[in-house]
Amino acid sequence: MTVRKFWIATGLAVSSALAFVMLLVVGVYVVAGNLVNGVGGGAAKTLAKGTVPAAYQALVQKWGNLCPAINPALLAAQLYQESGFNPRAQSHAAAQGIAQFIPGTWATHGIDGDGDGDRDVWDPEDAIPSAAQYDCTLASYVKDVPGNLTENMLASYNAGAYAVIKYRGVPPYEETRNYVKRITALEKSFAAPVGRVDPSRQAAGAIAYAQKKLGTPYLWGGNGTAEQGGRFDCSGLTKAAYESVGITLPRVANDQYNAGPHPKREELLPGDLVFFSDDPTNSRAIRHVGIYVGGGYMIDAPRPGAVIRFDPIDTPDYFGATRVTEDGAKALPTTA
Repeated sequence: MTVRKFWIATGLAVSSALAFVMLLVVGVYVVAGNLVNGVGGGAAKTLAKGTVPAAYQALVQKWGNLCPAINPALLAAQLYQESGFNPRAQSHAAAQGIAQFIPGTWATHGIDGDGDGDRDVWDPEDAIPSAAQYDCTLASYVKDVPGNLTENMLASYNAGAYAVIKYRGVPPYEETRNYVKRITALEKSFAAPVGRVDPSRQAAGAIAYAQKKLGTPYLWGGNGTAEQGGRFDCSGLTKAAYESVGITLPRVANDQYNAGPHPKREELLPGDLVFFSDDPTNSRAIRHVGIYVGGGYMIDAPRPGAVIRFDPIDTPDYFGATRVTEDGAKALPTTA
């Protein structure tokens, strides 16, 4: 093949790919306008793939079914919110361990979850069961209060059961209402979907932003600022793309995974974030992210020395995907 023929063929291929992407972008708007129902409810929740580190998954799945007020995804959301699954976490308020118990609460509600004869707040095999037990205890305190039992339990966790009983439901405290909303939104990102997952209405805009950056050189830690020459790394690109349509994502890829529910590979839509990892069991080990554009391809900032480009997603290290939602992104803790 001559050089001229090569460039003609390449140009035609790129033009076709861009045209296909634009059709898919339009399709996102059409589908988003047509779908009005969210994830189906009423079924028992199980954990989505890899959302909880493998070392804790069985514990969360088991103890998350301790009482009707909780479920494994809700318990996972609490642990992620409290510590980012870090068993050595310690806050400025002296909250300790993966479940962030303060000493006084641990003294009263900590249990010996693994049956080894001690109650260790730093041991997830004690702390995770204790968190579930504490949730269920709070739920028992407010079981006769009108409204949603799980929301009343979460409000009790934040503001105390007395406040929930006094106000006959979630009390009118901004912090408490935000806490309840945050955990219930995060719950969706830890639960395996049991039905259709709606597309994001901002997806097309995020793709359009990423398309404009095609050919831009990669920069480790790049956020696209003028000082950085408008360059990005992988999660910097996805963060900027969704920020352009009013959704703020965390800076790193493994936290971006929790910004919404997780469609299966065959359910991907343009605008979904797609993730890659060498550990298929642990979202905290994710090392790369791109924006899906359809046809098995994504736009991503792949590595030093490369440029933002189209890449295939069907590789051995493909981990999974997230359909970004506004509530899911707002719920993410800034310190996890």
